Amino acid sequence: MRPFQYSEEHVIELVDRMVRRTFEVDYPWDWPAGVAFYGVGLAYGATKKEEYLELLKNWVDEYIEYGLPPMSVNVASMGHTLLTLYLETEEEKYLELVRKKADYLVHEAPKFAEGVLEHTVGGASIFHEQAWVDTLFMAGYFLVRMGKALNEPTYMAEGLNQFRGHEKYLQDPVTNLYYHGWDHLNKNHMSGVFWARGNAWAAYTLASVLRLVDVKEPAFMGIFGSLRDQLSALIRLQSPNGLWHTVLTDPTTYEETSGSAGIAAAIALNGRTPKSYQAVQKAITALMAKVDERGTVLDVSTGTAVMNTVQGYHETSKKRIEGWGQGLALTFFSHVLIRNKLDAQIELAGKSWIKED
Repeated sequence: MRPFQYSEEHVIELVDRMVRRTFEVDYPWDWPAGVAFYGVGLAYGATKKEEYLELLKNWVDEYIEYGLPPMSVNVASMGHTLLTLYLETEEEKYLELVRKKADYLVHEAPKFAEGVLEHTVGGASIFHEQAWVDTLFMAGYFLVRMGKALNEPTYMAEGLNQFRGHEKYLQDPVTNLYYHGWDHLNKNHMSGVFWARGNAWAAYTLASVLRLVDVKEPAFMGIFGSLRDQLSALIRLQSPNGLWHTVLTDPTTYEETSGSAGIAAAIALNGRTPKSYQAVQKAITALMAKVDERGTVLDVSTGTAVMNTVQGYHETSKKRIEGWGQGLALTFFSHVLIRNKLDAQIELAGKSWIKED
């Protein structure tokens, strides 16, 4: 495979800056930290810098001692970091907590229709019978990771059910893009927006889950088809600058960094075609330019509910550092580093086999 073109030294330095900046923010135990620290965990996997794991461990241990908030879909996203810490340290306290989060999603969290999770925040359900695409990262992907890592069929089945349900209600059969949300009571997609970060949640988790599901499982081809069609559409919507607009189908909306990073990460993780290679290569250059000297990821939209109108997405602020911006940018650059290393190893193994033959 053709390697992505970049300075590895520069990207590693960029990642280091972003990790350090990420820990300067005083996050709550909620989805901003859940996404930010997922990215830090991947950065550890890509660089093997033990200090990243120590930063995660110290932050989580301090919060455990302080006390954790009530459960919700968004709060469950911290399970990603707990699972990573358990797999790396084998400390039972992380396993106990991560099981509590998974068990809540399976047995207690509000659901509707075919068991689709309501998108809950702050320990309460205020979006009754609404599916938001964010849930695929916060809960669906987390449950699949749990099922695979712990060999727990119940977690795996519940996670895959979330992907089936969200595809049914959120993926548009015409454009193959994912809507931001679905209101099951009113049977509509509310403002009907194809939001960039929402499509990043879908594309990235679909691409990640595809690597955790047995190809002989019926869910595999459903995930494969959903992702293939979505990525084909997303590649066509990439701007000449290498990013994606916050409303994907409205080029008058601003180019948004977190959504662009998540989409590009999905393409880097899944794509093996000339078009996908070109899309990622353009994104590398564009996203490097979005990290300032301090390590802040710039032009990241603030937390965004399913807005009442398309205009609401135009007006959503992008002036501050956000955990999901740090996390999704770290996720992208980590996958770029990992893929180039893996492809180089595969190429070397192939040459060794040919030489031995």
